[in-house]
Amino acid sequence: MHGSRGIALWALVLTVVLAVSMVVALGIGAVAIPFGSVIEVIGRRMGLGGLDVSLLDDQIVWQLRLPRVLGAAATGAGLAIAGAVLQSLTRNDLADPYLLGISGGATVGAVSVIVLGAGVAGIVATTMLTLGAFAGAMLALVLVLALATGRSGTLPPTRTVLAGVAIGQICAAYTSFVVIMSGDHDAARRVLSWTLGSLAGLRWHSSLFLVVVALVAVLLVMAFRHDLDAFAFGEAAASSLGVSITRVRWTLLVGTALLTACLVAFTGAIGFVGLVVPHVVRLVVGPLHHRLLPLSALAGAVLLVWADTVARSLVEGQEIPIGIVTAVLGAPVFAWLLRREGRDA
Repeated sequence: MHGSRGIALWALVLTVVLAVSMVVALGIGAVAIPFGSVIEVIGRRMGLGGLDVSLLDDQIVWQLRLPRVLGAAATGAGLAIAGAVLQSLTRNDLADPYLLGISGGATVGAVSVIVLGAGVAGIVATTMLTLGAFAGAMLALVLVLALATGRSGTLPPTRTVLAGVAIGQICAAYTSFVVIMSGDHDAARRVLSWTLGSLAGLRWHSSLFLVVVALVAVLLVMAFRHDLDAFAFGEAAASSLGVSITRVRWTLLVGTALLTACLVAFTGAIGFVGLVVPHVVRLVVGPLHHRLLPLSALAGAVLLVWADTVARSLVEGQEIPIGIVTAVLGAPVFAWLLRREGRDA
């Protein structure tokens, strides 16, 4: 099913699965809401009826859960796109924003803003968090590239991942140090939530921002789909095909860092989505990016909607950090990829 009809069918199936998953997720939580009531709330808010819905159901579905579900879908799509781009640029199936230290760097920037900018709130706090996360992500990216780049200027896949792991550990150490040394217990709690990831703080303004960021990321990356296809054959081959290696690489790397920073600023560091989703999609539809990128975005959205649903409903009266859920799902796949690469070596 690699033809145009097959890809269209996959896209349709994933779109339907995503829509159904979002509606079902809206009814799951501490207060269970029937599927019909969820539809009525959405219909009422869109002026399509549903006038008999209760005020409580309306507030829970529209004000609390829908922004969170939308934010989860956007975050999953963005992380999957970032992972697909990084895997193509480095020619390594193990690359993603988390393993390459970009998420850790963005977390360092956000954590620094949280600790140093105590008392700041509103749009100013959001802007500072995003800028801090971007600065941290870019710093981590530059350090990883500096460590991984060989003398010939190439990016060996194994060295790139190892450099990312090293920078990620440094970022984790800094974050832990901040948690220990901070005298502000509220700041320490917020820092801890960043390290494990959480969508609990998403509201309409932040969710809509994430949706716009994810849509823009998909559209922009799709413009580079042919360049990314060329990178699969190596930098020398891509250059012979007319690809501007330096321009494309840095444009996509900086764009990936900015995308990761925007996501981390609102959700914290969520691992393994960018690793697992593109690889699974690649196994199903092949490596060409006009297929891989949009389907990865849809699959990533589905995965994180359900991961967040599990995180907020698995334990009654308590929310599990979403990073734990994605780690439970992604760690076995990561181990399998390591064994697979070892056999192929």
